Amino acid sequence: MNFSKHNIFGKIQNQDDWFILNLLTGQADILTAEKAVELQTGKLSDEQEYIDKGYLTTEQDEKKLYNKKYLEFIEQRDTDEVQIFFVPWYACNFDCSYCYQSGYDNNPKKLNKEIIDAFFIHVQQKFSGRKKYLTLFGGEPLLPGVNSRELIEYFLGKAAALGLDTAIVTNGYTLEEYADLLIKSRIREVQVTLDGTAEMHDARRYLHGGYPTFTKVAKGITAALQNNITINLRMVVDKQNIDTLPALAQFAIDSGWTKSPDFKTQLGRNYELHYCQDGNSKLMSRVEFYTALYEQALRHPHILEFHKPAFSITKFLFENGELPQPLFDACTGCKTEWAFDYTGNIFACTATVGKPDSSLGMYYPETYYRQDIIEQWEERDVLNIPECKTCNLQLACGGGCAAVAYNKHGKISSPDCRPINEVVSLGMSLYNYME
Repeated sequence: MNFSKHNIFGKIQNQDDWFILNLLTGQADILTAEKAVELQTGKLSDEQEYIDKGYLTTEQDEKKLYNKKYLEFIEQRDTDEVQIFFVPWYACNFDCSYCYQSGYDNNPKKLNKEIIDAFFIHVQQKFSGRKKYLTLFGGEPLLPGVNSRELIEYFLGKAAALGLDTAIVTNGYTLEEYADLLIKSRIREVQVTLDGTAEMHDARRYLHGGYPTFTKVAKGITAALQNNITINLRMVVDKQNIDTLPALAQFAIDSGWTKSPDFKTQLGRNYELHYCQDGNSKLMSRVEFYTALYEQALRHPHILEFHKPAFSITKFLFENGELPQPLFDACTGCKTEWAFDYTGNIFACTATVGKPDSSLGMYYPETYYRQDIIEQWEERDVLNIPECKTCNLQLACGGGCAAVAYNKHGKISSPDCRPINEVVSLGMSLYNYME
């Protein structure tokens, strides 16, 4: 008997207790300091309890279970719903301080109904028989103006006629103006970003010319919720605005948003994909990000009424009483996510969409795929990334983001490593304390 290669073991932040978990066997336990010493020294007082939970196992048994879980993961992924992004334009009415698309060249080509028709024909052919939904992305998909609205209305009408739901990623500035159109369409959710309360948000997410946007976006969110349109509110977090999270949470609570069953939230760490306006000085590492959330939540518990951070697998564990299934692949690109834009190009995901050197083919005016590159995306998982094969964190990390890994290492089959131990330690402490 040996300790499992997939045991994740660490001390809980600011507590004497430790944790051990294993995503392959689905086991998780909080250990006393004495039990932790046993594990560290290998002198176990009761070996059988570790065998029963799979923390101690044989190489043969572990390999057999690993193969079984991997096949289950692939089978599930092959039947999962596909998210298909469509970019009607890269134009935007905002001039955000951290826009990663700011360096993209403006393509003179314009969206028209012929391109929309070609997109839907292609989607029906390529993803025939698969569960799927669409997501409008940008740029800013809900631009003001008669022409923009007519094209978005045509797109949403085509989607509804084919029985497809559509999600929308928008800055929210024109949400009120588009509300009547969204109400009569098949809208799954609308993702809107607020980067803090008014002063901070308006210092980061402003119109061209520097004009403020917070008040109008907030009114649009309220109007959408009043019309039972699901809002997924996102805050993009970095060192500049992390301290405004408690105030934004209180604003959402006071506005009545958090009481709505149609209101969801997410916190996104600001990180450099391709371009950054002023370097990396404001960016936070994952450990810095989750440490800040941990400290904020302890000081301001009302944050958790607004948003409960994942802390890797920790929130799932505390909410469901069990671990999630092993994550053999964290990258959805070319598997359950694809992106298409108005120029006729095809991309793996939103992290690569719009980059000319990341195009995987065309759907208009001709159709072809760069199958050699697509196969690299399709084959990427923890079994095909050399660094992941021997890592005990692989089934919690899943190899991370392929686009980020490529930017760092120059190849898709490389890792975007996640600090699982540190993040789980923080989450265990917070959610154990809150209980």
